[in-house]
Amino acid sequence: MAKRLPPLNPLRAFEATARHASLTKAAAELNVTHGAVSHQIKALEQSLGVKLLERAGQRVRLTPHGAELLPAVSTAFDGIAAATQRMTRPASAGKLSISCVPALLLLWMAPRLGSFTAQYPDIQLTLLPSNDARDIRAPHIDVCVHYGDGSWSDCWMRKWSGLELFPVVSPTLINNRPIRTVRDLADHVFLHGDDGREWHTWLAAADALDLERGRRHHLGDARVAIEAAVHGHGVALGDTVTASGLLARGLLVAPFSLSVPAVDDFYVVCRNEMKSAPIVQLFIDWLFAEKEQADSRADAPVAGRIGSRRKRPALRVIGARTGA
Repeated sequence: MAKRLPPLNPLRAFEATARHASLTKAAAELNVTHGAVSHQIKALEQSLGVKLLERAGQRVRLTPHGAELLPAVSTAFDGIAAATQRMTRPASAGKLSISCVPALLLLWMAPRLGSFTAQYPDIQLTLLPSNDARDIRAPHIDVCVHYGDGSWSDCWMRKWSGLELFPVVSPTLINNRPIRTVRDLADHVFLHGDDGREWHTWLAAADALDLERGRRHHLGDARVAIEAAVHGHGVALGDTVTASGLLARGLLVAPFSLSVPAVDDFYVVCRNEMKSAPIVQLFIDWLFAEKEQADSRADAPVAGRIGSRRKRPALRVIGARTGA
């Protein structure tokens, strides 16, 4: 059975009057007469059988019944306005705000901005380096590309990519201080982009947990750790998504043939109501298409990159002589 709702126009008159605390200002906003607004409110009060507003000099104020009704009415009108705006938002023009993991934004997305601009020259992007879960519900952010376990609630999400982790180091550093076996890592500084869990996972797979007691720096996020590695300040953990470009350009090398799954994955996340916006769907489709193209180009191994993951490999320097 359909729920009986009050007429729309009296609700609009009530909401505008309560918001302005003035019949005159409400009439001006709705482009009707003062008397018309008063009439609509009286009709709503008669329909509900309660008093919603009372006069206080030149102003009006909510009764307890009015105070109870106003939040629901305001929320409903805000939702209708937002949905209408999304439906009329152009698919290939306008502004789009993206929150993205800093390392992914700097090392993967930024180099591909030319591709997006070439396809959609009339879309203006605002890119925010962040992995803050609060961004998912922030009204000024349209889409998030975040790193996590996918446990965000009451939102739309889709896994964008898993990733494998492996040590990376600058060619200059490894030439000056060779890494021939995993034990040689003891002579280097460990660069952490997280709380230490990722290096712990890799060292456990390498049977070298005792090396955790070595020198180390905690740098806050993967982007800073990778940048420090590029400058020769230690050994960081790269991943199969963000480090591929640096490996291909020779700015980093991966000395071992061991990689391990990352603790979490990359997800595309947005508020449920944003998923239906055409411009948002366009960006999401582009993001997945670019990832598919990048994966197809990565089929051929890059020098110094992990070829495959093994459970308990014999760690060696890639390119080093064997059987000596």
